[in-house]
Amino acid sequence: MRKLIQGGTIVNEGRSFTGSLVIEDDCIAEIIDGTQTPHGTFDETVNAMGCFVLPGVIDDHVHFREPGLTEKADIESESRAAAYGGVTSYFEMPNTLPQTTTLEALHDKWARAGRSSHVNYSFFFGAADNNCKLFSLLDAHTIPGIKLFMGASTGNMLVDRRETLEETFRTAAELALPVMTHCEDSHMIDENMKAAKARYGNDPDICHHCEIRSEEACWASSRLAVELARKYKTRLHIAHISTARELSLANQPEDEGRITLEAVIAHIAFSAQDYLTRKALIKCNPSVKTIADRTAIRQALMDGRIAVVGTDHAPHLLAQKQGGCARAASGMPMVQFSLVTMLELVDGKVLDMERMVELMSHAPARLFHVDARGFLRKGYKADITIVSPHRPWTVDEACIQSKCKWSPMMGHTYRWRVLHTFCNGHHLLDDGRFDSAVRGEMITFRNGK
Repeated sequence: MRKLIQGGTIVNEGRSFTGSLVIEDDCIAEIIDGTQTPHGTFDETVNAMGCFVLPGVIDDHVHFREPGLTEKADIESESRAAAYGGVTSYFEMPNTLPQTTTLEALHDKWARAGRSSHVNYSFFFGAADNNCKLFSLLDAHTIPGIKLFMGASTGNMLVDRRETLEETFRTAAELALPVMTHCEDSHMIDENMKAAKARYGNDPDICHHCEIRSEEACWASSRLAVELARKYKTRLHIAHISTARELSLANQPEDEGRITLEAVIAHIAFSAQDYLTRKALIKCNPSVKTIADRTAIRQALMDGRIAVVGTDHAPHLLAQKQGGCARAASGMPMVQFSLVTMLELVDGKVLDMERMVELMSHAPARLFHVDARGFLRKGYKADITIVSPHRPWTVDEACIQSKCKWSPMMGHTYRWRVLHTFCNGHHLLDDGRFDSAVRGEMITFRNGK
């Protein structure tokens, strides 16, 4: 099958230019710079004039809840939401039931995704108190890395014994596997929660969430992760940075690029002031913090201290999001809205379009050594997203693809819209029409492609 995407503004590898793309079967066959019409016949032509043609987004941080928590979400529903959001590849986290801390659980997830994921998929292997010996049995070509919860969150995968942390960082370094960390000091958080309950009652108002899951708790844990990574020369990727203070850990010369930081949409889009209106809908771990923290994170998007933007997409039932700091569940579904939210920051001149593409497509591919994805290059997989700046829409329950059917963005009007999503050359999303028969592929890594 030959397909033509014609006349859009292609944004790729630091450039924006008018051009066309030719797809043959599952790969990009030609990239044409200019307005000339490519030769040959095509089975399908997409007119992209007035639109922007981007590499498909690679979301390095999602929770799709399968197996074990499928009342909230499942691989089919959340991969559909990803496609509607222009996300063509995802790395999913291990805090499911059972946890992805055994080879059997990892293989089960691959099988499930092969049957039901509409876009490309991979799964982090979870660190636990006693499973470092399994790391050597993992195929580094089939996983992005090891996920380590240095702070307690949904799923109770906390690893905080110093001996186990040392072994995890040392073993991962020996195997050249990246470690992605959730960094919060659980002892500090427990003490803060105890004090908050004594002062405000058993379920403190949500406005206190950023005091309980505090800046100091994030800083202490992130600093420890960096200490261990430097000791063993481990490739460390700290997830969902939420404070200005943690940004100082990035781009230190002695680290030689081994330590990188991820920001997620919650900490880019919201601040503690939003608790007044969105309540626990924006409760997440680490917490949404001050306007000053959000401003610093936004600045770091452009200056390089933040290397990657993910979502930490984490659905819960709406009933589970009621209450305050103790009762409401932490997490929000954002995979459908990440790209359009970032495009609003482009409109606001927080960052430029080329940098946005770097953060959401190129950098995840480069940092995790993804094979043949994340860039618009001849011979690479045809994972492509086409967005229009002139198709406003308002988020409501009917348009939400996630199984939980709510979002903190409900009622918000976007002017940007994802019109088309191609995954491995398949026209998965075609201006609102979705091809539910399409299945993604297992992502591969570190094959030099």
